[in-house]
Amino acid sequence: MTIHQHDGDLPDGLDLGPFVAIDTETMGLRLGRDPLCVAQLSSGDGDSHIVRFNRPAYDAPNIKRLLTDPNVLKLFHFGRFDIAMFALHLGVTTAPVYCTKIASKLARTYTDRHGLKDVVRELMGADMSKAQQSSDWGADRLSPEQLAYAASDVAYLHGLRTRLDAMLVREGRMELAQACFDFLPWRAKLDVAGWEDVDIFAHS
Repeated sequence: MTIHQHDGDLPDGLDLGPFVAIDTETMGLRLGRDPLCVAQLSSGDGDSHIVRFNRPAYDAPNIKRLLTDPNVLKLFHFGRFDIAMFALHLGVTTAPVYCTKIASKLARTYTDRHGLKDVVRELMGADMSKAQQSSDWGADRLSPEQLAYAASDVAYLHGLRTRLDAMLVREGRMELAQACFDFLPWRAKLDVAGWEDVDIFAHS
């Protein structure tokens, strides 16, 4: 995969097509405490665009436009977190979206292993390295290892969507999956509003 680095935002005029794989890197996994540092995007053409945000301004109009474009489907793995981070730091509601983790949980009911590494290994036959997952993404300069890791996180999402869609259709769960994808931005808003650890659908 060819890696393109950008500071602050995507370049003007860049067209990533109707299906864009997106992931983020942060200083941790706590909303409100840990800032959004990096976003990586790919149109599935073998190129990855790594954007290092200009914190704390987050002046990224091109990314904001892409995230809110109704004609671009944004592909995530565990999109709930990324969408919440975009809502919190960029002030946008990301939609429409597709989450390969939700799709995996609805389609691959024969396993409880739905992490990206496990799903990619089974459905794509590739082995991903997660060595850089816990590293300093707020650094002034990202290492080649960090860039390669970030690029790999969006390299397989287009292929996963194709394979998971086929499984969802086969099992009669595509409509259910789509309803979950449509609700995902609202689930992220609940997280940002303070209900991240509360199941509001539970009896108690």
